[in-house]
Amino acid sequence: MLGEPLTPLDSARDKPMIAIHDLVKQYGAFTAVDGISLDVKPGEIHGFLGPNGAGKTTTLRMIAGLLKPTSGRVEVNGHDVATEPELAKASLGFIPDRPFIYEKLTAGEFLRFHAGLYGMDGNGLVAGRVHEMLDLFELRRWEDELVESFSHGMKQRLVMCAAFLHRPQAVAVDEPMVGLDPRGARLIKDVFRRMSGHGVAILMSTHTLEVAQEMCHRISIILKGKIIAQGTVDDVRRMAGGGDDHLTSVFLKLTGGSALQEIDEVV
Repeated sequence: MLGEPLTPLDSARDKPMIAIHDLVKQYGAFTAVDGISLDVKPGEIHGFLGPNGAGKTTTLRMIAGLLKPTSGRVEVNGHDVATEPELAKASLGFIPDRPFIYEKLTAGEFLRFHAGLYGMDGNGLVAGRVHEMLDLFELRRWEDELVESFSHGMKQRLVMCAAFLHRPQAVAVDEPMVGLDPRGARLIKDVFRRMSGHGVAILMSTHTLEVAQEMCHRISIILKGKIIAQGTVDDVRRMAGGGDDHLTSVFLKLTGGSALQEIDEVV
């Protein structure tokens, strides 16, 4: 069970919740992200694909405000991350690829701490929301257990609880399926679809191309810091000159046949 539905968003469906404009990130002479632009609309699951080192994680960290762009800008719910960081971050949930958790806290304590960071007031309201998220991610029975006792998959789900806790209108997530067993992966897919159905915009970096093909309304493929293809899966197939090719074949064609080991493919 996924719990009670969340309140649908009132945002206009054509207004991007995440908008990236000509984003550049340089480290000395090296350009990690090279002038990319993309947007994610309310209710859209947008797949962000690319080989290792292509610039995916750097881009997501700039969206979250953890890295400062060399040039260009990022907007979340119409707020510039550079000039209106608190308003932008209030609308965003961020799930990093290697999240940090205070393992000496219980799951409930960790989420209440996280609620405090977002200024969520009212003990009763916070407790109710914490329970809603723990139920949603099937962690309620471990609310009073120390996080250090959790498996990797349980920690992943707890971080997702925290990311959705303040009811963000947009979520940026880096490799959500890494280390999850099939049941955990199915749960995350169901939750993401549910959130999307209620208007949450989700930008999802993933190496699991089956997940992108199954879940994403649109995808962007990044290579050496540049977006080389963007659109629906069918749009990207046409760009690669394919017909009914699987997304894995399309990805390899567009990225120059990058080694298969760079893709976490589920056959």
